[in-house]
Amino acid sequence: MKDIIIHSPEALPEAVKMLLAHAPQARVIAFYGEIGAGKTAFIQALCRHLGVKEEVASPTFSIVNEYEYMGFVKGEAHRVFHMDLYRLKSTEEALQIGIEDYLYTGAYCLIEWPELIEDLLPEDAVRIKLEIIGDSSRKILIL
Repeated sequence: MKDIIIHSPEALPEAVKMLLAHAPQARVIAFYGEIGAGKTAFIQALCRHLGVKEEVASPTFSIVNEYEYMGFVKGEAHRVFHMDLYRLKSTEEALQIGIEDYLYTGAYCLIEWPELIEDLLPEDAVRIKLEIIGDSSRKILIL
C-alpha cells in the first residue's frame, strides 16, 4: 500500500506519475471514494498523462466512455475505457453491459464506483481509495 497526499488539483499529474511508477503494468484501475473525493479528476489527469485529446467526463448516464490515445511505440492508437457504475443495481446489470469484455481487453479500464463488480475484477487490478482530508486536500491510497 502506498499513500499520497495532495493539497490541490494541480498536484494530480504528479500523483498519476507515482501511480504509474508504483504499478506500471496496471490496466484495470478501480477508484473508490465518496462523492466529491476526486475520482473523476484523477481519471482526467491520468487520461491527460496518457495523451487522450478528447474531453474526459464522468460517464454517469452512458456508464462507459471510450477514449483513444497514441501509443509511445510505433504511434498506434490505444483505447481507454472509463466506467461509472454508480447507477447499476446488480452484478447482472454489469454483466449485461459486457463488463467482462472491457476488463480483459488489455486496454486501460478506469472504474468509478467498482464495489458492485468487486468479484469480477481481475486479480491484478489496482485499487485506489480517495479520501477527502480538507477543502482541496486528498489522501490517495494505492492498495
